[in-house]
Amino acid sequence: MVNRDDVIALLESKGIEYKSEKHKAVFSIEEMETVCVPDSERIAKNLFLRDDKKRAYYLVSIRNDRTCDLKALRNMIGSRPLSFASVSDLESILGLGKGEVTPFGLLNDEEHKTKFILDSFFSEGVIGIHPNDNAETVFLNSSSLISILSDRGTECIVLNFEK
Repeated sequence: MVNRDDVIALLESKGIEYKSEKHKAVFSIEEMETVCVPDSERIAKNLFLRDDKKRAYYLVSIRNDRTCDLKALRNMIGSRPLSFASVSDLESILGLGKGEVTPFGLLNDEEHKTKFILDSFFSEGVIGIHPNDNAETVFLNSSSLISILSDRGTECIVLNFEK
């Protein structure tokens, strides 16, 4: 499993610029808002979703003050009905626990079951996400994140979640 140290080593080996902020462990975007981290408006809310047949999985990173309408998302991506994936799916597919969802967890999805969906808010700038450790937030350019995930075989989609 790819852990925090592996994520940092990967960023450094690829020469990707990043900024890291350590903080207390957080398990929700509401808890994250209580932590004083610079550039908090660039921190993503991450959702792990699945279709009703458990055939397709999606990790969605959206601006932390936006909501994700699952019916609208279903229409945008042409999927079957969507719901939140179970904790057991999160653990078995992404190697993460409840409240630890992060795009870097996709590095553990060896079967590439999960597609990454990024809010277009982040597409031309920095995104803040956990490095597979929810006691730290890493800020990096979203294009670097997409490059890392694409290189590992993850399908990446950018969508506009703005109302």
